[in-house]
Amino acid sequence: MKTHVKALVVGGGAIGASVAYHLARAGWKDVVLLERDELTSGSTWHAAGLLPLFNMSYATTHIHDYSVKFYKTLEAETGLNAGFSVVGNLRMAQSQARMDEYMVYATTAETVGVPFEWLSADDIKERWPLVRTEDLQGAIYHPTDGYINPADVTMAMAKGARQRGVEIVRKRQVDSYEWTGSEWIVRGTVMVEKGGNLVPGDETFEIHAEHVVTATGNHAQRTAKLLGLKMPAIPVEHQFIVTEPDPALVEYRKTHGEHPVLRDADAKWYVREERGGWILGPYEQNAPARFEYGVPDSFRADLFPLDLERIEEEYMSFIHRIPSSEEVGLKDDFNGPICYTPDGNPLVGPAPGMRNMWLAEGFSFGITAAGGTGYYLAQMMVEGEAEIDMASLDPKRFGSWMTTEYSARKNEEAYDHVYVLHHPDEERPACRPLRTAPCYDRMAARGAQFGCVNGFERPNYFAPEGFSDHDSRSFRRGGWWQYAVDEAKAVREGVGLVDATAFTKHIVKGPGATQFLDWFTCNKLPKVGRINLTYALTDAGTTRTEYTIVRLAEDEYYLVSAGAWTDYDADFLRTSAADKAGEFGYIEIQNVTTQWGVFALAGPKSRDLLKEVIKDADPDTALSNKRFPWLSARQIELGMCPVNAIRVAYTGELGWELHHPIEMQNYLFDLLEKAGEKHGLKLVGARAQNWLRQEKSYRAFGNELGRDATPLEADLPRFVDLSKDFNGKAEMEKIGIRSKCVTVLIDGPDDADPWGREVLFAGDERVGRLTSGGYSVAFGKSIGMGYVKPEHAAVGTKLKVRILKQLWDAEVVEDSPYDPTNAAIRVDG
Repeated sequence: MKTHVKALVVGGGAIGASVAYHLARAGWKDVVLLERDELTSGSTWHAAGLLPLFNMSYATTHIHDYSVKFYKTLEAETGLNAGFSVVGNLRMAQSQARMDEYMVYATTAETVGVPFEWLSADDIKERWPLVRTEDLQGAIYHPTDGYINPADVTMAMAKGARQRGVEIVRKRQVDSYEWTGSEWIVRGTVMVEKGGNLVPGDETFEIHAEHVVTATGNHAQRTAKLLGLKMPAIPVEHQFIVTEPDPALVEYRKTHGEHPVLRDADAKWYVREERGGWILGPYEQNAPARFEYGVPDSFRADLFPLDLERIEEEYMSFIHRIPSSEEVGLKDDFNGPICYTPDGNPLVGPAPGMRNMWLAEGFSFGITAAGGTGYYLAQMMVEGEAEIDMASLDPKRFGSWMTTEYSARKNEEAYDHVYVLHHPDEERPACRPLRTAPCYDRMAARGAQFGCVNGFERPNYFAPEGFSDHDSRSFRRGGWWQYAVDEAKAVREGVGLVDATAFTKHIVKGPGATQFLDWFTCNKLPKVGRINLTYALTDAGTTRTEYTIVRLAEDEYYLVSAGAWTDYDADFLRTSAADKAGEFGYIEIQNVTTQWGVFALAGPKSRDLLKEVIKDADPDTALSNKRFPWLSARQIELGMCPVNAIRVAYTGELGWELHHPIEMQNYLFDLLEKAGEKHGLKLVGARAQNWLRQEKSYRAFGNELGRDATPLEADLPRFVDLSKDFNGKAEMEKIGIRSKCVTVLIDGPDDADPWGREVLFAGDERVGRLTSGGYSVAFGKSIGMGYVKPEHAAVGTKLKVRILKQLWDAEVVEDSPYDPTNAAIRVDG
């Protein structure tokens, strides 16, 4: 076994085999894969092997699409048949809401290029007469996917990896990881068979690796402990059963091809053929999390006791959908662990706070994701960034505040939510509320309907007593829509207050702070007392993070960034500062997110309201353009509360962000609410704010801004100072303009708006996609932002956008179609 390698992959399931293969294919030599038992001995061996392309995530759809295409090439390369049965995937719908879900999903598929077909109930019955269809609305059909043998595809990838020089070593358990500053020293034990168990033997090993990838599946909690990390990857039980041959199916197959993988999402199961019978895989409620603190040494390729009562409802619905199965006996059954995360997406990317340590953990659909994960993770490791934005899978999207209990309960929820209606306005209830600002109870008492951002409760909108957010959800305009309209109008016409406490906030200070931030971000740094919007780039020249920077002193800065990405931003700041401390001097990074609350006050009457409560020698001029100009920051006093006030508004109206000591939040809220009575103050949630920022063409991180586009492609040259040197500049300039961010107004349907994942067409040509969508109160129609080919980005360009299967007229408009001169923001008083 090699002792000095470029990359060490720990874990020999489908994920690990794919990562090793793709690293070697990308040109890395000296790659070693270690497996503590046998290849495929984790969840891979008992996986059903399904390859569903259906996924609401743009990044995950790319990953799954790559896998399906890649697996079809393995036999030609390796000589091993991966057992891919390309039978297609039929996802049925019992309701119009479910069909609406498929229509919303289909726009993501269309942007990626995943083929699909729409089928009516009659179409299904004609093609697959064993399926009962009288209670179906229809289905979406993917003809290019199906199912695969998990062990065979893993072995094929492993052989392909060996052919490219990868060394695969079994019976090796990693016991420790040590970073020396330039490499990882990985130590472990050779495992031996003893009494039917796999136990540590007397022989040990040590490997020096420049990079390490962990793909340890169900053993993720052990990996987390060895690395000193929190990792919310915990398995959940998943049962599936195999029936005896179904005579009706056997007869049907004499003259017909194999059924596609059948999914009745409303009944919460999948079914596929297996040797003349059926495999039924339910996703029931109350499936428990297992191995919260690690996998017992005695658990190998083992299973849990069955709990068939738990899946009785799903089994009966299977019989309803395929009546011929009622008289068929059970042949086999499985109940094994499948790893989950709180949002159901895996953890793929650099480990928090570590150099050259990469995670590929938490895969609930590991066979489907293995090929694409290996491909895109290898891009990140070899080239510095993947061709798609992988931030939605980044391990640092989960904060360090997470606990084992939280992860286990949320993972159970993610499991039983596999087949719920995934509304774009969905909010999941488990483990909430947990992180709350002091004003939470006050907001709740006033009708706040909360969303969850990085664990924080944040008002989405406000509704009357007795209103049900759950029942209001829709793939069209939900029951909450009018409330958001009223809130948006209040900001445009009067004054609104938004709780923005969840914003991420950092202090950067010290002798090296100015030089560091000048290198770290692409815009000019502001003068003391002023602010700038700027971007930190990846080494590949794309957008890594958006910051509002407030300069507090010559060498002290207050950075505000997106609330969903606190640990993601904190880790990037700290590692970047550590890299540059020797060159620039001492740089101190403080995460002060939970120390400061934020109220965003915006609207034409916001200055009048603040005049009521500001304490100043001349309150009439304290908020004027002369004393408090736009894009500046001031220390002010509102009643008895000291406030770091910033004159910006994400809504594009006259407004201030009021950053205040968190312990004074309720005092400040009461003060503003009372003063606001005479000015018609309205509490406003995140959904209205999201619509309003699109009217100003304000880009949002995770939507328009991400690691697959540069700030110049986001059409933000005014925030890029090309006269200075900054991280990623040369790479950004090499990229050029592959696509361009635009704002479009849409003559859409009367009952629906885009969600920000729709396809944009010019004639019959697919020319781009939306990244944000919603409704514009200023223009009385749907609005969206997204990326198109540069030749289609000119103002006035006529496009089409796909909303609920139909194409609707859209037009590219000028940036900031509402108040393009910023007169409302700059108004004096």
